[in-house]
This record gives sequence, C-alpha cells and structure tokens, in this order.
Amino acid sequence: MAHKGKTITLKSGDGADILCYHVKAEGTRPNGKKAGLVLIMEIFGVTDHIKDLCDEYAARGYDVLAPQLYDRHVKDFQATYEQADIQKSLELRAKNPYENTVLDAQMCIDKLRADGCEKVFITGYCYGGTVSWVAACRASGLDAASCYYGGAIKDFIGETPKCPTICHFGEKDHGIPMEDVRRIDAAHPEVKVYVYDADHGFNSDRRNNYDKASAELALERTLALFDGA
Repeated sequence: MAHKGKTITLKSGDGADILCYHVKAEGTRPNGKKAGLVLIMEIFGVTDHIKDLCDEYAARGYDVLAPQLYDRHVKDFQATYEQADIQKSLELRAKNPYENTVLDAQMCIDKLRADGCEKVFITGYCYGGTVSWVAACRASGLDAASCYYGGAIKDFIGETPKCPTICHFGEKDHGIPMEDVRRIDAAHPEVKVYVYDADHGFNSDRRNNYDKASAELALERTLALFDGA
C-alpha cells in the first residue's frame, strides 16, 4: 500500500539535517482543533510500519512527523526484525544520546507549531516510548504524551513530564520487569500507567507479539488523552 506522506528534511537544534516522514491531516478531529503529532520510531528506524501508523493518525485528523533519529550516524536507516538487523539497531541506539532525540523531537514540535497546529502531542514505541517520556520531561510545546513500553523510562524516573502523560506496558514483557513498571507508577502518581495482558511490541501488527485487543485499547486511551488536552 502506498504511503500518503512524503519525506522532508528538517534542521535539528545542533544543526544536523534529519529526515522526517511527514503526512498531513485528512479530515478533522472530534474537537475540530488543528493538532500535530510527533511519532517516534522503534529501534528499527522509520519503517513501513511506522509510516503506516503515521498515516493512520493523519486519517484521524493529525499532521504527523516521524524523525529518523539515527540520521547523524546512518541516513534513513530501516531494519527488519531479523537478528542481525536487531543487533545493528541496538548499536545505533547506543550511539545516539537522548539529548539528540530531544533536539529532534523539539524540531518536529516547532515545525508543527509553525504549520499552525494549536495542539502538539507525542507518542512512541519501545525506544520511542522512552524518547517520548524524555521529550515530555525536557521539550517545550507539548500538550500530552503517550509512551508505549519504553524500557529505559526507569533510567529517567527522576524526571517529571511537563504535560499530561500516559504509559503502556505489557504484563508478559520479559524485557521490562513489572517491578520497573511499579516503580514508575509509584514515583509518578500524576502519570497514568496502564498494564495490558500482552507482551512487548503488542501494538505492532508486524510482530508475533501483536495483541489486537490491547493495541485497540491503548489507542483508545491515547486518543482520549489527546482529545482532552
């Protein structure tokens, strides 16, 4: 299926040129306000799956930007779920400090604001879930954040989101122990932490761990958060 958006280049806060998948809203949101969404990739880059998610949000009335977070190291990186690709993806993630990801999120927020979005939100998956959390804590101009199974959120538990934030975790996710999830929940009573009867990556219909019911419920909660902001 052809994607609805196009790839554009934006300049990040450190001067780096970052490719972004950009898709404009179709129709209007329930409250009629023009809104933008920064959608943050998994470790695998801005893949077809990420572009599909962007297109789905655009169909719900959002202008969407998804930045290629590894562009300082490898241009337009896109990986599969094969073991060798997973290894390469993990290496790139390790090279990319979260300071860079915040710069790239801010770059997208600023672009969406400049394009006339009254509200700007962020969401992300896996690596992107943690990036979304850190951006919610450090970036300016966000109205809400929805963070999916960000395993490294625990490393930033001492930081507090500056906008309404929710987190989604899978109870069967061996990579993110429930002990970590409970710590995040206890440290941040202002953040709604949802736990699903699902594994890591439950939102991705490209993975064996896809759980349709959990994905739909998490999306419902995300849209309710955004609509209420």
